[in-house]
Amino acid sequence: MKVTIRELVPEDAADLLSLQYRLDEESAFMLLEPGERQTGIKQAEDMIESFANAENSILLGAEVEGSLAGYLSVRGGSVRRNRHSAYIVIGILKEFQGMGLGSALFKELENWAKETGIIRLELTVMVHNVRALALYTKNGFEIEGTKIKSLMVEGKWVDEYYMSRIFQAGPESM
Repeated sequence: MKVTIRELVPEDAADLLSLQYRLDEESAFMLLEPGERQTGIKQAEDMIESFANAENSILLGAEVEGSLAGYLSVRGGSVRRNRHSAYIVIGILKEFQGMGLGSALFKELENWAKETGIIRLELTVMVHNVRALALYTKNGFEIEGTKIKSLMVEGKWVDEYYMSRIFQAGPESM
């Protein structure tokens, strides 16, 4: 199995959208419910371009045998006070989970974050998403707190953990 991790470009918009729509259908762990995503190709191209144009953001894709099987978006803060921090969203198709794609995406993320000077990476995860929690913990993320009744999923309240990974501390390292 040939896995390639690379930065996505606007020409990947259709493949990314297709992936995101599939993830919306097959996973209750993603934010959007099936049918809720309203993004079109032009919007996806613009979004990919906005990641490319931001110094502290990146959009990575995981390809298996040339097809997009997962992605990791990293959106950095937009003002001086939070420019050192970035929020992560990751999605991997079920059929490719447990095959090292998540770890490969996080390894690329770590290299990029260190090169870019990102100090803080953060994300949220549903407390019962055991697989994701294991991936995040394995990659150095720690639980900072719990967002109570953060989401309504299939008619039930769901709590989320707020997790982060800190690379360096203090303004002296910026």
